[in-house]
Amino acid sequence: MPEISENLAQWSELFMYLAAVTYMVAFISFAWDIASNSRTTLRLEEAQVRGRELVGAGALSGSAKSARISGIEQGTGERGMSYKRSAAKKIEAHVADADMRYTGARRPAARAAVVILALGAAIHCAGVLSRALAANRVPWGNMYEFCTTGAFLVVLVYLLALTFRDLRFVGVLVSGLALTMMTAATIGFPTPVGQLKPALQSYWLVIHVSIAVLASAIFTITFAMAILQLVQTSRERQIIADQSTKLTRLGFMRLIPSSTALENFSFRLNAVGFVMWTFTLAAGAIWAEKAWGRYWGWDTKEVWTFIIWVVYAAYLHARATRGWSGPPSAWLSIVGYLCIIFNFTVVNVYFSGLHSYSGL
Repeated sequence: MPEISENLAQWSELFMYLAAVTYMVAFISFAWDIASNSRTTLRLEEAQVRGRELVGAGALSGSAKSARISGIEQGTGERGMSYKRSAAKKIEAHVADADMRYTGARRPAARAAVVILALGAAIHCAGVLSRALAANRVPWGNMYEFCTTGAFLVVLVYLLALTFRDLRFVGVLVSGLALTMMTAATIGFPTPVGQLKPALQSYWLVIHVSIAVLASAIFTITFAMAILQLVQTSRERQIIADQSTKLTRLGFMRLIPSSTALENFSFRLNAVGFVMWTFTLAAGAIWAEKAWGRYWGWDTKEVWTFIIWVVYAAYLHARATRGWSGPPSAWLSIVGYLCIIFNFTVVNVYFSGLHSYSGL
């Protein structure tokens, strides 16, 4: 048995490395899709501008004294209208609508990126399962296992979300974050397979931590969308102020839905994540009573778990009842996710307490 466990641990490490490499390829593919389609929409928008100029030239011809000149310029205006309509129709195929659909767009690089990401998730799943079989327990007993399992769930939640909405525009951030988590696990938190501490040897580890990681994966998606919402809001305001910024400022954002669409979908996902985090908080209190004889003890981990709950509760309340929409809601979502990062990194590694299970 020890030999089998050691072999499984080695296979797990190999799968983790292969998954990280696959995520890197997916990241490059998503980035290439954004870059190539940004160039396409930029050219089409330039065509629209050229069409407006030609239309303007045709309109000016109405006041010309010379009939000959007027006829020539009127033809120029008609040609400009056709040029403008053609460019606008092509742009629509590359830009997501309010439901985050890219009707008519082929985007082969994005499709390939999704396939590669799914392949990476399959390899990653093999690595996580191998780790679990090698340890003969659930694979989230230390920081290494939390990072690797967490990265897998982030990718899995993203792939599942793709079946409901076309979220390929978030692919760069998701694949990049998964790659970062895998790198941090391998370089920063390398931990050999071992047994759990007595307090963790409970079925509540499966319930409490699994829901917490799943909620964190959902909050990761909303964090990425909140960042894009802020950037898109800034771009939309500049476009309203000066139409020329369409051609000069953040052209890749042309491929991303409006800030309102991003905010509405983020709100729904955050609501789901908040319900899971509420269960995490309650399950943690029940587990604490069984392990230490009290439901709440103001341990550092407990405090920060509660702070995260308060931030997301404030976000949902302000967004739903106070009409606190736009950038303020996006910033609240970002603050909530930064608290999650702080809780699962700094608190786990640098703060001593009853929850010091990083394995370092």
